[in-house]
Amino acid sequence: MVSRETLRSLLDNTLRDARYPRWEDNYRQGKVRDMYLLPGRRVLVTCDRQSAFDHILGTIPLKGQVLNRIANHWFEKTADIVANHVIDVPHPNVTIAEELDMFPVEIVVRGYLTGSSDTSAWTYYARGERDICGNILPDGMVKNQPFDTAILTPTTKSEEHDEPISASQVLERRLVDEVTWTQIERIAFELFARGQQIAAQQGLILVDTKYEMGRNAAGEIAVADEIHTPDSSRYWIAETYADRHARGEEPESLDKEFLRLWLREKGISDTNIPDLDDEIRIDVAERYIDLFERVTGESFSPSNTDEPLRDAIERSIEPCFESA
Repeated sequence: MVSRETLRSLLDNTLRDARYPRWEDNYRQGKVRDMYLLPGRRVLVTCDRQSAFDHILGTIPLKGQVLNRIANHWFEKTADIVANHVIDVPHPNVTIAEELDMFPVEIVVRGYLTGSSDTSAWTYYARGERDICGNILPDGMVKNQPFDTAILTPTTKSEEHDEPISASQVLERRLVDEVTWTQIERIAFELFARGQQIAAQQGLILVDTKYEMGRNAAGEIAVADEIHTPDSSRYWIAETYADRHARGEEPESLDKEFLRLWLREKGISDTNIPDLDDEIRIDVAERYIDLFERVTGESFSPSNTDEPLRDAIERSIEPCFESA
């Protein structure tokens, strides 16, 4: 585990963006990942930006490395289920990815009735709704209770807010055809089952997650972006879940739900975006690193912290443009 002292020393060596003027024409920016578009592929740089409730809040030291390394760990562990977009990983923050023809829908798989955001399953359920994206839930459920079987809740992709929809609406809007949707559903549930199985072996509960998929050059369905990371998923500590749930307490989490709850306490809104102080930034970094070590079974070692991160990443991606 990286010490708090080391994390504190890295607070000013974080990657807020990976924008390099000499490649400006190829540059695009997402919520967490910056990318450079090249023929047939993308250079994806996972930055240290921290978002929650559709706001960029600041940076978390080493977050980009943790996310990228966890994502690639899971891509390897699930390659027998579905193809993925990975071509190469030249730096812990960087993935060279195949360009996919992406489906215009995100696939969210949920194993538990939980969440704190305005679009979470628990928020809908608590205000009396029982039809959650076409999944009819029974009365009498409580927060953080497991579903009998995992459910799928699709959302449309949007620059502003994702829109939850049902599987039937996916087909009605012709976002994908019926045969493809059947394949997507099967793949999503298989990925989630694999994730839960491996997480359980490490003393974790994979609570819910999201997947983004598209077709690769060979015409196969492939998964892209990230998979089973603490930004796209919820993880709880299995050992303490049952007792805490019985007492009506929130589960111990190793994802950004911890940060969401902290922000709720600080009264976050569109007009009130709390600053992340140094201690909460370090707390979040520790949770991400802890999750990396639990999931992978490896000790986390950051890349060379003596070199400015931006310089190291620029060197790692430069060959991509020379060969383009």
